[in-house]
Amino acid sequence: MAAEEFPILVVDDHRTMLAIIARQLRDIGFPEVDTVGDPVTALTMLRRRPYRLILSDWNMAPMDGLAFFRAVRADPDYARIPFILVTAENRRDSVAEAGRLGVDGFILKPFDAATLKARLAGILGPA
Repeated sequence: MAAEEFPILVVDDHRTMLAIIARQLRDIGFPEVDTVGDPVTALTMLRRRPYRLILSDWNMAPMDGLAFFRAVRADPDYARIPFILVTAENRRDSVAEAGRLGVDGFILKPFDAATLKARLAGILGPA
């Protein structure tokens, strides 16, 4: 999981959570982190930079993380970007639905840098 030339996009409608996730990513060796507070703006950002990973909150309005995931996957230019939902949502049926749609992974809030690093290694491969 080499962090060189590995820009990551983090989408969350809570500024505090954006700051926490960005700091944790930088602490575990990913210096190129862009943050945004809504999925609509995130879709615009995808056109400007080739992100290698997206972490998105699930519960946002007016577009939630699953709708954002669908929009990302609908565009062939972005369809292969690993997509992780960051959420307090732990209902098995919701998580199973997201898994069936192809979400690459989940991180349940609250979490620490070690949990984030382990989840990324499981999705991206070991460092």
